[in-house]
Amino acid sequence: QVQLVESGGGLVQAGGSLRLSCVASGSIIAINDMGWYRQAPGKQRELVAIITNGGITNYADSIKGRFAASRDNAKHTVYLQMVDLKPEDTAVYYCNAKIRAGLFGRTNDYWGQGTQVTVSA
Repeated sequence: QVQLVESGGGLVQAGGSLRLSCVASGSIIAINDMGWYRQAPGKQRELVAIITNGGITNYADSIKGRFAASRDNAKHTVYLQMVDLKPEDTAVYYCNAKIRAGLFGRTNDYWGQGTQVTVSA
């Protein structure tokens, strides 16, 4: 089995910073894209950032210049550094990864349990 576990969420004032981490574990053969999504109350889950195993990133327009994704392939970990946080960034942030794993080497989408980020005005 493969698990993604996020950490680093919390309550911060507007203008503050947080760093999210997500570690993948289990019978992993290879990890392709890793990314972050978020879901605010009453809204659909949306893409925040994606990073390929080669380090190429793609960001949502709403967070460009404020958030940065990075990864440590050796540690099966992806990070999201968030600065200049705004109240509209308040959401549950989910880690996602496309992972080839298991006895038969199938590639599946995996999700973490989510971590709450709350930005007060």
